[in-house]
Amino acid sequence: MSTTEPLTAAAVAAIRREVQVTLDRPSVLDDAERVDLIRALEELVCTTTAAQAALAADLAESVEADHKALGVPAARRGQGVGSMIALARRESPHRGQRHLGLARVVSSELPHTWAAWRAGRVTEWRATLMARETACLSLEDRLAVDELLAADPDAFEAMSDREVVSRAQAAAARLDAEAVTARRRKAESERCVSIRPAPDTMVWLSALLPVAAGVAAFAALTREADTARAQGDPRTKGQVMADELVDRLLGAEASEGAEPEGPADPTGRPTRRRSVDLSLVMSHDALLGTSDEEARLAGFGPIPAELAREIVADALRRGEEVWLRRLYASPTTGELVSMDSRARLFRSTLARFIRLRDQVCRTPWCNAPIRHLDHVRSRGSGGLTSGANGQGLCEACNYAKEAPRWRTRPGPDGTVTTTTPTGHSLTTRPPPVATIRRRDAPALTIDYVLAG
Repeated sequence: MSTTEPLTAAAVAAIRREVQVTLDRPSVLDDAERVDLIRALEELVCTTTAAQAALAADLAESVEADHKALGVPAARRGQGVGSMIALARRESPHRGQRHLGLARVVSSELPHTWAAWRAGRVTEWRATLMARETACLSLEDRLAVDELLAADPDAFEAMSDREVVSRAQAAAARLDAEAVTARRRKAESERCVSIRPAPDTMVWLSALLPVAAGVAAFAALTREADTARAQGDPRTKGQVMADELVDRLLGAEASEGAEPEGPADPTGRPTRRRSVDLSLVMSHDALLGTSDEEARLAGFGPIPAELAREIVADALRRGEEVWLRRLYASPTTGELVSMDSRARLFRSTLARFIRLRDQVCRTPWCNAPIRHLDHVRSRGSGGLTSGANGQGLCEACNYAKEAPRWRTRPGPDGTVTTTTPTGHSLTTRPPPVATIRRRDAPALTIDYVLAG
């Protein structure tokens, strides 16, 4: 491709095909050449991500200009751009919006970092660190930190990520201590707890806390574990800390002077707990042990049938309330079938059904928890409040589809097709909940309360 020709998707695809063809051929390189090629490809990756950032910033400017021409209020101009970028990059809307913010900041406010990124000297993550650690500063101070750290591309490339963060934080504190303090206080106000799936049917339960509170909580769990181990507890230190955390949150320990309620669990701890609702979706065959089809735990995802049966059995053994509700799945796809309602809003059983059917946000690559129950075809366009015309979306995806020139339509087979302002379309369908072997085989929701 001539250097005077504009970069196009077709030209990039041609380069990718050349690399693929090379990978299919026997390597004739020596080890030194292999290392050199690895470095060259790494630099190409860095430059490619910089090109994505430049295109993202250009796309945002174009969409905002279009929204202005359409008379969209200034506060809403550019809505949906992050989701368009996310779909192109095959990632969540949250990551797409972060990528867009990074592209705009680095290209316009961190010129030395931008030059190093474009040249393949640093990664997208290095550029992200620079943008993150200078976010609280004025443009003048941000430019000063960029000059200090990245003006020498060789030195900037040689730094570790940790060194970049440390030096940027020190420079920011020196230039504007008040802004750094305000940023810390804002961060403390954003403390939160999150959960995400981990391998082997586990979860990571994470807490973002102010440093003093976080260190104190960890020290308390450590002290409890050290005491238990000193008294001969056979569990590892990590196991004791994890169990103690759950016990304190769910109230599993009997109060001082009170008798524990119910039988003890395998570690000998009491089972007295606060009320918590959990939902399992599984076929009746899996529940009865005649099938090993996987079940789904609301808020987590698929779990082995054996674990689902164990959860139900433990709940019954402890005298907890267990409720069964029948949901019918498609005999061909395993998806939960639709339900109709004449209500204006998705309420009660219908809302619960859509959440159980879609499990997470329906947008491809999003996987965020469902926050909004959305009419695929709007009520104003004649859309019904029904399972077929309903979908579970996260907040960001629901707002994105309301931007100008976005279109969504439901399909007769339970699919939803979303078309972006650029004409790109994606079709999704609810994930299957079970492998249905008989046409009349129902799926079950099993709700139980960990009752105190």
